[in-house]
Amino acid sequence: MADREKDGKNYRRFLDPAVLAGIGRLELRAHQAVEGFLAGMHPSPFFGHSVEFVQHREYTTGDDIRHLDWKVWSKTDRFYIKQFEAETNLRCTLVVDVSESMAYGSGPLSKMQYAATAAASAAWLLLRQQDAVGMVTFDSSIRSIIPPRSQSRHLDAIVAALGNDRPREKTDIFGILKKVAQNLPTRGLVAIFSDLLVDRDALTKGLQMLRQRKHEVVLFHLMDKDEVDFQFMGPTRFEGMESMPELLCDPAALREGYLRELGEFLQEVRRAATKQGVSYQFIRTDEPLDAVLTRFLHQREAVRQGRPNLPG
Repeated sequence: MADREKDGKNYRRFLDPAVLAGIGRLELRAHQAVEGFLAGMHPSPFFGHSVEFVQHREYTTGDDIRHLDWKVWSKTDRFYIKQFEAETNLRCTLVVDVSESMAYGSGPLSKMQYAATAAASAAWLLLRQQDAVGMVTFDSSIRSIIPPRSQSRHLDAIVAALGNDRPREKTDIFGILKKVAQNLPTRGLVAIFSDLLVDRDALTKGLQMLRQRKHEVVLFHLMDKDEVDFQFMGPTRFEGMESMPELLCDPAALREGYLRELGEFLQEVRRAATKQGVSYQFIRTDEPLDAVLTRFLHQREAVRQGRPNLPG
């Protein structure tokens, strides 16, 4: 009974009806070919014969003669096989940072709660499309692994795992992304939710490893408004997270230098993601989540259809 009540609370925490209503009519499609095991809506790297004609190739011994194009034979007196592009479901792995720095929050939601809500909402949308969704939560090591499944009830396991994680320890981003890359049996979409307070070289190497294995990668970079605006007034004691010491200072004297360093940090992270072919999404945790996800999905759809990216 207690577990059921706890799961119910997690649903209310992470699955905001307003967010789900805002994204309910949108579809999350893969930009690149993905592998799956059920018929779905995403392009597959394998040729099949279920959806759309793609090209011809010359007949070779052993080919199924049912796929011979007799019209072409009548015109050329040569045998050609029709090839079709099969469609498959998307396999998505949600990778959620639950390290100590994610516990910070100046508004209703901490960075970790916002990330968990975003991940749960994405899982709800993908499962609604009959796509397969899995999840990894991590800090210095992997905290929980939920294997990809496409059944709607799989959302229970994802939400329960998000509700069980409590921020602790620092982030080993390269070690985590390396394990994720090594343990995904087929290519798909990897969505990472983190504040990216990590070593930039380690992050770049981790993203590079995922891309080398042909995964599509989306990086959701979350920051609190305090971290972005730095509007602290008067003498302030900053508590260190992830083994950092405390600092007592006048933040007004530090603001100009802090914002300059922050701008360089954001530019460096965005540049590293772009260089690796990773979709980068910067998110302030005071932004409405439904607006963030809707903007992201519209941008992806625009790219998929060859239109210019929408602003955002």
